[in-house]
Amino acid sequence: MTLPPDFTRRRALQLLAAAGPAAAASTALRAQPRAPLQIVGPWEIAGLSPASSGHVFTRMQIAETLMNASDDGMPLPGLAARWRVSDDGLVWHFTLRPAARFHEGTAVTAATVVRCLQAARVAPALLSQAPIRSVEAEGTGVVVIRLTTPYAALPALLAHSSTMVLAPASYGPDGAVRSIVGSGPYRVVSMTPPQHVEAAIFEGYDGPRPAIERVRYLAAGRSETRALMAEGGQADLAYGLDPASLVRLRKRGQVRVDTVTLPRTVILKVNAGLPALADLRVRQALSLAIDRAGIAKALLRDPELAATQLFPPTMKTWHNGALPPLRQDPEAAARLLAEAGWRRASDGLRDASGQPLRLALRTFPDRPELPLIASALQEQWRQAGIAVQVSIGNSGDIPLGHRDGSLQLGLAARNYATVPDPTGTLMQDFGTSGGDWGAMGWRSDAVARALAELSRGASSAERAAVLRTQVTTVLQAELPVIPVTWYRQQVAVGRRIEDVSLDPLERSYRLTAVRWRT
Repeated sequence: MTLPPDFTRRRALQLLAAAGPAAAASTALRAQPRAPLQIVGPWEIAGLSPASSGHVFTRMQIAETLMNASDDGMPLPGLAARWRVSDDGLVWHFTLRPAARFHEGTAVTAATVVRCLQAARVAPALLSQAPIRSVEAEGTGVVVIRLTTPYAALPALLAHSSTMVLAPASYGPDGAVRSIVGSGPYRVVSMTPPQHVEAAIFEGYDGPRPAIERVRYLAAGRSETRALMAEGGQADLAYGLDPASLVRLRKRGQVRVDTVTLPRTVILKVNAGLPALADLRVRQALSLAIDRAGIAKALLRDPELAATQLFPPTMKTWHNGALPPLRQDPEAAARLLAEAGWRRASDGLRDASGQPLRLALRTFPDRPELPLIASALQEQWRQAGIAVQVSIGNSGDIPLGHRDGSLQLGLAARNYATVPDPTGTLMQDFGTSGGDWGAMGWRSDAVARALAELSRGASSAERAAVLRTQVTTVLQAELPVIPVTWYRQQVAVGRRIEDVSLDPLERSYRLTAVRWRT
């Protein structure tokens, strides 16, 4: 809008006075600075290292990764404006955005990126899976990664939050991260781990300026608390809501609930190294005893989320429509258990020597539906004669139990696109030695070979489809993990904001696209 040349401050005040006190009050209210956009979720800031809490800072667009990804996992520019790979697939060149700056004003250089990527190569970080020979700086603006064998999934790994790039000022003398100095459109202004971080616009960002000046993230452990904060106007975006709260929020209509189907599945991680669970018939019986449709309908309030296989239909290249669907069949479960030597007794199942079949299941409340599903599974297995004790602790208890061998069963919600190309995540979960959130005491050379070929880059789209079919067929037949339900992200959106969109890969809150509602 163009104002006339004689439109002075005095003239504006005269017009306001003529319009009356209501207009003046309305104008004064609009002139007041808004409180920061408030996000609340279940995920604590478990330290400042990229491997521990990088997801918090990349989701808030405080720190950036070399690569980004589209909703379907295709590589997009990040700090790298463009990239190329040699004909033999062994040398990758990533050219940085020339105007990229860190929040303390220094330029993002290739040497700085190399330092961060080298740190991200330390096992068990995801980048350690890549067959990297060296990471080098070519001048100030090009990062060169040399491989020992071709690895087509490299751009996907470079989009993972554990590879986020921080300024040298972020590190202490011992090399540990002491502060978060990133290069994104927002910069940290205050932080109190493990619960709170606040960020403001970084005026030196080389991209479009966000409409929202300040944003806050708060970790709140109870899903009911997060829902009440959204309902009471204390949160503009509330993640990780339990089914009962979602029903209430939708009924009252004070906030909007947005939904996106994620490449995430609620799985039962099985220790196939235990004598009882090493028997495929027992794993199949555990699966056949599960009423997935009942769990999806009664607990998740969404019958379509009953998992018939590991990957949901939205993962189009990995969902295998030819697989016989997982189903509930208590009679078949009983036959398999009997064939495996487990007989009914008054107190449950016992083997030939009289030893009971008793198992322990670990889960955690970060995903609020998990304890509810665990209780349902406990009852359904009890009806099959299998005694299962449920323990609700921290999310770290499951990987810890994997590493020390104490885990028997673990219930988790596994995102198969933590790396935008699921191949990287699947290699981590179902490689020859298994993974924290995948196989335990189980291996398949056929699956390992297929995933290795996919990671190198299959010779054609047809060959890639054949390899994915091999993987999904073996996982469905041998059940190293048992799928229970698929997953939707449900987010309460407050009335103050608009243009909210949800990231199906859970990489970003997409704050730069959000605007205040006028």
